[in-house]
Formats: sequence, structure tokens, C-alpha cells
Amino acid sequence: MSENHAANPGPPPAPNHAANPTAPEPRAERAVPAPRDRAEPMFPGGPLADPAGSHHERRIRSFRPRRGRVTPGQGEALRRLWGQWGLDIDGLSRIDLGELFGDPDLPVVLEIGFGMGEATAQMAAADPGTGILAADVHTPGQGNLLALAERNDLSNIRVANGDAIILLREMLEPASLAGLRVYFPDPWPKKRHHKRRLIQPEFIALAATRLRPGALLHCATDWEPYAEQMLEVLTADPHFENTQPDGGYSPRPDFRPLTKFEGQGLEKGHVVHDLIFRRRDT
Repeated sequence: MSENHAANPGPPPAPNHAANPTAPEPRAERAVPAPRDRAEPMFPGGPLADPAGSHHERRIRSFRPRRGRVTPGQGEALRRLWGQWGLDIDGLSRIDLGELFGDPDLPVVLEIGFGMGEATAQMAAADPGTGILAADVHTPGQGNLLALAERNDLSNIRVANGDAIILLREMLEPASLAGLRVYFPDPWPKKRHHKRRLIQPEFIALAATRLRPGALLHCATDWEPYAEQMLEVLTADPHFENTQPDGGYSPRPDFRPLTKFEGQGLEKGHVVHDLIFRRRDT
């Protein structure tokens, strides 16, 4: 308590409604919840709410925080499995991918944005010889993918929570990735929001430093203007070459599953564009 607390007269007396009927009615006091620590896990032992915190500069982000409603099953998976298969993107240390996956010879592909994780789980099951480091900020999706990995014995999945830019720039070693997948990123359709799109020259230049020669960078979108921007940006970067001889879009490869989201778009007449570029040797 302060030394001069006796000099503090305290709060003014409550108005006397019997003597002054026009005085305002006193408001009932309400309990104000304590502010939540930004680094506090939403689930004990689970992903942090803001793993990078103030460690790195703030910038225009290509994603919105998407916590959402977590089902009991997803929450249980986060509590039990995060310590084993989860990774918070705090940007404080480099990741040894061989150690993370328990196999120094396992090629690892980074997937940015996986939604609820069904397609990621299908790709992991179809290709057990490739590790998938799946990054997202969608808490229900993180829990769902962990549950799918356990249910289907998919030991080649790791789930990363946070900003993929920080993951690439601060935590992954140069030439450490065998591939990069960006499927259906937020198109930010309004012109004033185009600066928030992930596929920009700066991002592609960063990705080039983390992809080994011959690695594939695979994007997919059902937003035509964004597809055009992706093609322009990827074609302009000297570190990549289009796998299509005509320099255009690629057919959907068999290894990319048709997702529920994509199917709904196709039913509405949306055209899905795949872009597959290869990291050059130099």
C-alpha cells in the first residue's frame, strides 16, 4: 500500500436517492477479467497464442488470426500431442529438420496453410518417405491434423503454429527444404488489400534461399486475379523455372488431393489454377 494512502479521500459517496430523487442510479460493479497473456497457451501444453510475440518486427501480415471454436476432440489432441508433434514459431532458434522428424535423411516439404488438415493427412499417407512440416494459425485445424496423424499413424507430419515468414527467415536452414506448398491462400480480393497477399516477390526470394536445388514450389488458387499475379511473380524470379514448357499453369497433380473446399468452388464454377515451379541449381 502507498505511504500516503491516508491522504487519499477515497471514492466519492454514493448519491442519496431518498434526498435527491433526480440523482443517477448507481451502476452495479462488474468483474473485469484479467487480460490474457499473449504467450499463454490456449490448452495446457498446447500451441501458444502468439509464439513470436515482440521478438520480431511487426509487418503487414498475409493472414488473420483464426482461433475459432475447438471441439473437445481437437482440444484433447492439442493437449496430448503438441509436445510430440507440435512446434511454436517463436523465431528464436534454428530447427534441425532431421532431429525434428527423427530421420536426418528424410526430405521435408513445408506446407503453408492447411485448413482442417484432411488434404495434408492424405498426402502424408500417400508419401510416407516425405516429411510434411505443416504451418498454420488455425487452432481447430491444428488439433484436427494432430488427431488425424495419430489415428492414421502418420509419423511424417509435424504441425507448426505461427507466422510462416518467421519460420522461413529465422528458423529454417538454407537449402533445407525439399519443397514448398501453398494451397488456396487468402486471395485478399480488395485492391487495397493486395499488399497482404503471400505470393509476392519478397516472399519468393526468401523461399528460394530455403529450397534446395530441384525442389518444387507448388501453389494453387481458385481466384483468377491471384493466379495471374502468382504466375507473374514466379516467372520473374530467376531462381525458379516453370515445369510447364509453355510457361503457363499446370494440371492438378495426382499428389494434391481434391479438397472439400475446392470441390465446393468447382461446383460454383470456379476455375482452379495450379502453378508448379522448380528451384534452379543456381
